[in-house]
Amino acid sequence: MILTVGNTKGGVGKTTLALHIAIARALAGREVWLIDGDRQGTAQTAIGLRSEAGRVPGIACASYPDGPALRGQVQQQAARFQDVVIDAGGRDSSALRAALVLSDVILVPFQPRSYDVWALDAIEALITEARSVRDGLRALGVLSLADPGEGADNREAAAALNGRQIELLDTPIRKRKAFANAAGAGISVVEQKPVDEKAIAEMNAMISALFSD
Repeated sequence: MILTVGNTKGGVGKTTLALHIAIARALAGREVWLIDGDRQGTAQTAIGLRSEAGRVPGIACASYPDGPALRGQVQQQAARFQDVVIDAGGRDSSALRAALVLSDVILVPFQPRSYDVWALDAIEALITEARSVRDGLRALGVLSLADPGEGADNREAAAALNGRQIELLDTPIRKRKAFANAAGAGISVVEQKPVDEKAIAEMNAMISALFSD
């Protein structure tokens, strides 16, 4: 599977989710390639820290923030891997557009905030454009950095996907320090000490919703 974690809105936890997805698939025994499509290079930096710490499994990672390079490299090398996870930058970039055309699934994280909901129009337009040349592109949304509990903001943000081309996963990722701390060290909350059972349960639920194997 080629899966892109992307949104035209920044600060929604894309890199954190992309890292956790890539690590989860590697822990499941899959051959995984993580692509950093963001000029900030945060995902690649995190994987570098993971490698320096001697964490296993290792994660293959490359940086292609430009659309033509990303497209060419994925077309040439994706067959070597069972799963390709693309962390696309938080803007309408050539890398995001290229990733959408190449992907089987686009995962759109968004916060329960008005400006995040308003920004869904832009990523939905790109998804529509990509589907004109990429049959079968599945678009999924996940509430990211969600408020604790089942607050009104969470419910209203989730409802904003009604009638859109983006299907909501009922697996919110709440705002927990464990997620950011783990991603900053290039690890998953599953590997982190001390253990945060709630963070692990939320991430595992999202991974199970994304992958059937």
